[in-house]
Amino acid sequence: MIKDLIFSIWFFLPAGLANASPIYAVRIPGLKKLGYPLDFNKKFQGKLIFGKNKTWRGLILAITVGIVVTTIQHYMYIHSSWIRSVSQPLNYRTVNFVLLGTLLGAGAILGDAVESFAKRRLDIKPGSSWFPYDQIDYIFGGCLLSWFIVSLSIPEYILILGVWFVIHLVSSYVGYLTGMKDKPI
Repeated sequence: MIKDLIFSIWFFLPAGLANASPIYAVRIPGLKKLGYPLDFNKKFQGKLIFGKNKTWRGLILAITVGIVVTTIQHYMYIHSSWIRSVSQPLNYRTVNFVLLGTLLGAGAILGDAVESFAKRRLDIKPGSSWFPYDQIDYIFGGCLLSWFIVSLSIPEYILILGVWFVIHLVSSYVGYLTGMKDKPI
């Protein structure tokens, strides 16, 4: 069971960190020009498709974070028998880790964008909490896109969902306590 928990954290870490990266993207001066909305300010049924907070800057940074993390994971996998033992069934020698990082990073942000689309249709204001969907959207997106090259079992996906749901709640609360977030959830 401990090995399964470690694997769920290890496998989804690129998406988890990618999901958090847009918060920091606004603080990187060179990325300001990329702060354009993913939906190009287009509307659907009179409302913005995703909203102004889903930007190309966030997507690009999330993909970059996903690639950097999977590259580090690949390096650690090659050089550590312990990492190889806990990362099963994922074999970084045979999987394209750059593509995996891209899919996990993009999936996290695109899952969030789909959830934002739903929030706009339901007239939920941007930045307002929509529990539990705000906490799981990136998990579904990351798992869905990464499934194209890494297919896990249903119990593994369920464990990833549960573990990363809890991680999201804890990290959001820590972000609130440290002043990085305005609300605890």
